[in-house]
Amino acid sequence: MRLTATPRTTALRAAALVASAAMVVVGVQTGSASASGDRDSGGLPLTLSASQRTAAIQEAQSGASATAAKIGLSGKEKLIARDVVKDADGTVHTRYERTYDGLPVLGGDLIVHEAKAGRSVTKANDATIALPSTDASLAPAAAKKSALSAAADQKTAKADGQAPRKVVWAAQGKPVLAYETVVTGVQKDGTPSELHVITDAASGKKLYQYEAIETGTGTSTYSGTVPLTTTKSGSQYQLNDGARGGHKTYDLNQGTSGTGSLFTNSTDTWGGGRQTAGVDAHYGAAVTWDFYKNVFGRNGIRNDGKAAYSRVHYGNSYVNAFWSDSCFCMTYGDGQNNKNPLTALDVAAHEMSHGVTAATAKLVYSGESGGLNEATSDIFGTAVEFYANNKTDVGDYLIGEKINIYGDGKPLRYMDKPSKDGKSKDSWYSGIGGVDVHYSSGPANHFFYLLSEGSGKKTINGVDYDSPTADGSKVTGIGRDKAQKIWYKALTTQFTSNTNYAKARTGTLNAAASLYGNNSAEYKAVAAAWSAINVK
Repeated sequence: MRLTATPRTTALRAAALVASAAMVVVGVQTGSASASGDRDSGGLPLTLSASQRTAAIQEAQSGASATAAKIGLSGKEKLIARDVVKDADGTVHTRYERTYDGLPVLGGDLIVHEAKAGRSVTKANDATIALPSTDASLAPAAAKKSALSAAADQKTAKADGQAPRKVVWAAQGKPVLAYETVVTGVQKDGTPSELHVITDAASGKKLYQYEAIETGTGTSTYSGTVPLTTTKSGSQYQLNDGARGGHKTYDLNQGTSGTGSLFTNSTDTWGGGRQTAGVDAHYGAAVTWDFYKNVFGRNGIRNDGKAAYSRVHYGNSYVNAFWSDSCFCMTYGDGQNNKNPLTALDVAAHEMSHGVTAATAKLVYSGESGGLNEATSDIFGTAVEFYANNKTDVGDYLIGEKINIYGDGKPLRYMDKPSKDGKSKDSWYSGIGGVDVHYSSGPANHFFYLLSEGSGKKTINGVDYDSPTADGSKVTGIGRDKAQKIWYKALTTQFTSNTNYAKARTGTLNAAASLYGNNSAEYKAVAAAWSAINVK
């Protein structure tokens, strides 16, 4: 396969698809509410340049002490501004992290909404922080030992625990003094591990753990002849996209660390051999960037104009792909026997969408928030696949349908009826937080399908769907474009680190009210779609 590249040519306007961050395992209302009509402009975010965004964050930080007092935080609590989103109607959403007596508060993130109607706050946890002391009775060494034990239970190879840091654990129940220990190593399938373990600083009890490396799985990729943006350096061309924040694509040459070698070529015609995986990854990154910018006005994964980077040919016969926020990069293995690199467009986009989640809501990759994290990547992966309008890979509501992970042509997941994969859940139930995040994502994927297309039988781009509802109701869709805007607005202005399904319902309703009005057909459709998957 030969892939043609043209220097300084932007990647195909509508050219590639976005997929999911973990492909598979083998109430506050903002803005004014219109009673009717499409308010699509007022609630959408303004596009800020990198310098404007930086200035907005600095301004928020300069007033953080006053804001903390206004929203009722104690004198020991301080706010650290992390992001600012400004809507066209004048509403400003400022996302903060929190400290208590100088210690990071895990699960203490919050969003302050400033609208014409007044100020409101969305908190990850409403519990009051009032610790009797920040002196720990448990030694750091004991917390590290507990974390290494947790890694051993996960069968993490080459486990190495970093020095524990003292924190306030506020993500669940009553806030307590704790230690956070990060254990690095290698997971059973060869994926790097960054296991975060939270230990009670008084009792030594393990309170929580989650894996920070977000994974995906697949076996093949094909996207046809595609345009690329490259850079010429001397006599050599490089897979360096100067039009999109300087996104670079590297060949790890079967290594598992570092960046490897930047792909170069004597001509600007790329493809064949080891280059093909690099071209697919580079192309996938470009079209994903274009999707977020052209549809949502987002300037890169962190909205700061700076690119992540891609690494291909990771490990030996590694059948996976993953996003790591610590390196701010996507990494792809070559599949069984190093024959089928996992650089499919949907995989690339899914992984980058994990980065967007990490830069916004920071949905913890465990429990219900982990399922919503996964679903977010599936949702935007699907949205970008339709955006791409690629004849080789037409838009559909099937996840990973091109990678043929099972060898029988079946996709990894189905959005119209998630349980068709044999493991995912169609609807919410009280124990869903204990299900693997790749399958607890099912209800949110199902919600997005219902909101976009509605229930029942239909054929879209040659694919047949038949979407049921938990309560037997009939849902009428509002279209994918509106559905994706509602999810994105909720992700960036409503969701916090521990958002669960109930809070996701509230967040998307708030988003729909801001975009279209709280008596609009869109608002009512959001409520109906959640009810249809048993979130009421």
